[in-house]
Amino acid sequence: MANFLLEIGLEEVPAHLVTPAINQLVERAENFMADERLAYGAIKPFSTPRRLAVLISDVAEKAEDFQEEVKGPAKKVALDAEGNYSKAAQGFVRGQGLTTDDITFKEFNGNEYIYVTKFEAGKPAAEVLTGFKQVIEAMTFSTTMKWGRHTFEYVRPIRWMVALLDDEVVPFDILGVATGRSSRGHRFLGHDVEIASADQYEEALTSVFVQADAEARKQNIRTQVETIASDNNWTVVVDEDLLEEVNNIVEYPTAFAGGFDEGYLEVPDEVLITSMKEHQRFFHVVDANGALLPHFISVRNGNAEHIDNVIDGNEKVLVARLEDAKFFYHEDQKHDIDFYNNKLEVVSFHAKLGSVAAHTRRAKALAAIIAGRLAFTDDQQAKLARAGEIYKFDLMTGMVGEFDELQGIMGEKYANLFGEDAAVAQAIREHYMPISADGELPASDLGKVLALADKLDSLLSFFAGGMVPSGSNDPYALRRAASGVVNILADNKWDLDIDGILSDLIADINADAVKFGLPEEVMAELQNNVAAVVNFLTDRVVKALQDEGVRRDIINAVTKNNFADTTQMFESAQVLAAHVNDANFREGVEALTRVMRLTTKNATDATVDVALFENAAEKALFEAVAPVATVDGTDAKLAALLNLQPAVAAYFEETMVMVEDEAVKNNRLATLHAVADEATKVANFLELDVKSAN
Repeated sequence: MANFLLEIGLEEVPAHLVTPAINQLVERAENFMADERLAYGAIKPFSTPRRLAVLISDVAEKAEDFQEEVKGPAKKVALDAEGNYSKAAQGFVRGQGLTTDDITFKEFNGNEYIYVTKFEAGKPAAEVLTGFKQVIEAMTFSTTMKWGRHTFEYVRPIRWMVALLDDEVVPFDILGVATGRSSRGHRFLGHDVEIASADQYEEALTSVFVQADAEARKQNIRTQVETIASDNNWTVVVDEDLLEEVNNIVEYPTAFAGGFDEGYLEVPDEVLITSMKEHQRFFHVVDANGALLPHFISVRNGNAEHIDNVIDGNEKVLVARLEDAKFFYHEDQKHDIDFYNNKLEVVSFHAKLGSVAAHTRRAKALAAIIAGRLAFTDDQQAKLARAGEIYKFDLMTGMVGEFDELQGIMGEKYANLFGEDAAVAQAIREHYMPISADGELPASDLGKVLALADKLDSLLSFFAGGMVPSGSNDPYALRRAASGVVNILADNKWDLDIDGILSDLIADINADAVKFGLPEEVMAELQNNVAAVVNFLTDRVVKALQDEGVRRDIINAVTKNNFADTTQMFESAQVLAAHVNDANFREGVEALTRVMRLTTKNATDATVDVALFENAAEKALFEAVAPVATVDGTDAKLAALLNLQPAVAAYFEETMVMVEDEAVKNNRLATLHAVADEATKVANFLELDVKSAN
């Protein structure tokens, strides 16, 4: 057994790319070792802004031998009339790297076929591991660059590589950079260092001020930050995303504390925290009561030498930011909401889609439609209307112009300062939520509806304007908007017919085209894109259910069922997944599938006439399905449907549906349609793979 070290030395990689890159390298290393049949114990990752590395322990001396028996053409095809091997046989063995001398004949399913046995001796580990050149070259990144005169693209230029099998170099090169045993230390504190053997990698880098183990480095940062907070009787708010970013911009972390004048605390906390976190990568601190303190903790990429100069420099940079924030905070309060809101008339929502003001008017109308469906009170509708009228005004404030991360947040702050109702102010902040696929959802009903309206209008408008996401291209974040709609609806179990809601909005737009501000060519496409928007939302449901690990056939059963609302898709999927292993599930689904298959092919508008029943099974099924229509709740509805199985089985046993008598045939189809209609309220059972059940 031996240990293999691979290190890719790079120019500084952007912080947000480091973790995905090392995760990709580990995955590719695992796949490479499996494909090459080279056994190993474990893979340990290392990463810093300047290196990606893996240490593969307990690597076998050689790859496993490979032997496989391959079936070729039938004997009658492989031999010609004279008993010689045909071109088909010769081509087959040549494709396997063998000759006709390796052919044997064996019987398979009553016929004789030619077979050959392929054998490949396992290569020595040192030879196999040179293939890591292809592993490195195959890596992909969201951001790449070229350097020199090379056409090769990578996340950042490769400056050195280390590849050691124990203490022996595994030779290969990329763009003239050859593997060796020399790595590089911290850019300012360290120097080049020779790695004597693979298992001494971490120790060697530590000696040149590089903590290569990212998880250990992150814990080191956390401990240092929390120690400073404890020593000062502060409570530090360790944002995990910020910690990850800081961890990926340092190789040798040293935490330190700084401060700013208390006078800046008059500015809202969110502004100060944004200045510290987003712009300076500082951790903010609070007192025992959660009040923000005029201090921060940051992390230096280096040791504690001259740390006072570092603190002084960071404080000066932060104060400049806080001065800007304080200035804009006071300047913004010199005007009222209408002043800012009126400015939205000349701000483009999109060149093809009119102004932001027009977008807010469409969203306001859509919010009113949704509120009506949800039976909001008059008071709720009045507050929602006010929120819909002004919810984008803060985009025109100086604060949001300088700190765009605060849009919505400053809208709430300023709305409260200007005397708006607290519920209106909260909805202004919440309409952006969720800001990520799994982000926090709005808490208030007003915020939820305004968020739905804003996102749905964006989806419909951009689709009608011909700007539909394709592949990975989604410049207007419409997938995120769609996920937000789906998550809000599912979280609240709101039964909303999106098709109908959007159609009502289109009617409003057509009634007052000037007010809603869409060009004629876009208006003409609105109704044509309603179904596309609904399908787009359904795609987000599919993605969410896949992420939850729901079976593919269950996902198909609930998303290919013409449900009017996405909430029902989630509920049906959860119910089916919960009962898929029940004792009566398979037989019950098979019965429903038989009914749905027949009714799908044979429509009828007939109603059931009991006088046309010709056997007891017809009456029994009709009487059994009638109570199912009164059952509330998807779980109970599924149970009632599955319990129809004996009646359905007896029905088909005793009844021929497709008889020549049209009246009798349609009467029987009407009974089966009654069953199918109730079934579709749960799922499209034709999509279920009942062989996978139980």
